[in-house]
Amino acid sequence: MLCVQASINNLKSPALSYRPARLHHSDDSQDEDYKSRWRSIRVMYFTMFLSSVGFTIVITSLWPYLQRIDDSANASFLGWVVAAYSLGQMIASPIFGLWSNHRPRREPLVCSILINLSANIYYAYAYLPRTNNKVHMLMSRAFVGFGAGNVAVVRSYVAGATSLKERTSAMANMSACQALGFILGPETEETIDQVAVLTSNALFFVVMFIFAVFETIATPLSMDMFAWTRKEAVLYNGIIICCIGFESILVFVIVKVVSKRVGDRPVLLAGLAIIFVGFFILLPWGNHYPKIQWADLKNNSLVSRISEATIASNSSLEPTGCPYDQTWCQYTPAIHLAQYISSDFLIGVGYPACNVMSYTLYSKILGPKPQGVYMGWLTASGSGARTLGPVFVSQIYTVLGPRWAFSLICGMVVGAIVLLISLYHRLIAFSVRHGRAAD
Repeated sequence: MLCVQASINNLKSPALSYRPARLHHSDDSQDEDYKSRWRSIRVMYFTMFLSSVGFTIVITSLWPYLQRIDDSANASFLGWVVAAYSLGQMIASPIFGLWSNHRPRREPLVCSILINLSANIYYAYAYLPRTNNKVHMLMSRAFVGFGAGNVAVVRSYVAGATSLKERTSAMANMSACQALGFILGPETEETIDQVAVLTSNALFFVVMFIFAVFETIATPLSMDMFAWTRKEAVLYNGIIICCIGFESILVFVIVKVVSKRVGDRPVLLAGLAIIFVGFFILLPWGNHYPKIQWADLKNNSLVSRISEATIASNSSLEPTGCPYDQTWCQYTPAIHLAQYISSDFLIGVGYPACNVMSYTLYSKILGPKPQGVYMGWLTASGSGARTLGPVFVSQIYTVLGPRWAFSLICGMVVGAIVLLISLYHRLIAFSVRHGRAAD
C-alpha cells in the first residue's frame, strides 16, 4: 500500500506534471522553425523567379533599344552588351559566395538586390546622356549581371536550409521557378522564320567554304601553273593578298552605301554572282600546258648524273612547275597569269560583300530575340566550312586538277544563287516579317 501511494503521489508531483508542457512547447517551436525556414525558401523561389523574368524582358528588347538610343551601335557591339551581363555575373558570384560564408546570407542578398535595382534604373535611363549612350548601356548591363551574382547565394541558402530528403525537391522547385520566369518574361511571342535561319546558315557556309578554297589553293596553283619558286610564290601571293585587303576595305565602304539604297539581299546576290565569275574564268583553256617538274633536267645528260639529293640541296636547282605525279598536268591546259589576277580581283570584291551581308541579313532575320545561340550556329557553320574547304580542294585539285576543282566550286555557287533566289521573299528582317517596318 505504501508503494502504491508513493506512485500516485509521484504522478501528482509538479515536476512530472510539467514535463508534457515542455514537450508540447518544443513541438510548437519546431513547427515554427519549420514554417519560418520554408517561408525563407519560398522567398528564394520568388527571388529566382523575378530574376528570370527581368532577364528575359530585357534581353528580348536589347537590340531595338540599343538601335534607338545610339545609331552608331552595330550587331558586333550588341554582342559585347550581351556578354557584359555574363561577365558581371561571373565576377560577382564568387564574391557573394565568399561573403555569405562569413556573414549572414541576408547581407549579400540585400546588397545584390539593391545593385540590381539601381542597375536596371540606370539601364532604363541610358538614353538620357547626349553622347556615348551605347557605353552607358554596356555598363548598366554589366552592373545588372553583377547583381545577378546572387544566384550563388540563393542556391547556397536553399541547400543549407533543407535536409537531405528535402533538398532534391527544393532544388527542383527553384529550377521550375526559374524556368517559369523565362516563360512569362518575354513579350508577345513572335516566332523567328527557321527556314530563313537555315538558308542564311547554308549561304554563309558556301561563302566561307569558297574563301577557304581560295586561300588554300592560291600558292600551289601559282607554283604549278607559272613555275614560280617557293620564294616567288610567297612573295607574289603576299602582294596579291595585301592588295585584296585594301580592295576589301573599299568594298565594305561601297557596300554600306549601296545596301542602304537597294537592300541587303541584292548585294548578297550580286556578290555571289561576282564570285561565280571569278572562279569560272579560272577554268583552264587553250593549247598552252604547264611546265612539268624535272622535265628539262632529265633531258640534260650532265644533270642526269647528279643525284636528286644533290639537286635538292642546291637552291638554284629548286624544281619548279607542275609535279610529275599529278597526271592531269600532262593533259590539262595551263591557267594564264591574267586569268589568275582577274580571278583574285573578282573574288576580292565578291567575298567581302557576301560576308558582311550574310552577317547583317542574319541578324535582321533574328530581330530582337536573344541571338547568342543562333549566332553560335552561324559561327559553327563558318568553322565547318573553313575545315572542309581546304580538305576538299587539296584532294580534288591534287587528283583531278583545276578543271574539276573549279567546276565543282562554280556548281556550288550556282546552287547558293538558286537557293537565295528561291527563298528571296523569306530572307527579310524580323520587324518587316511582323509588320513593324517597311522593307
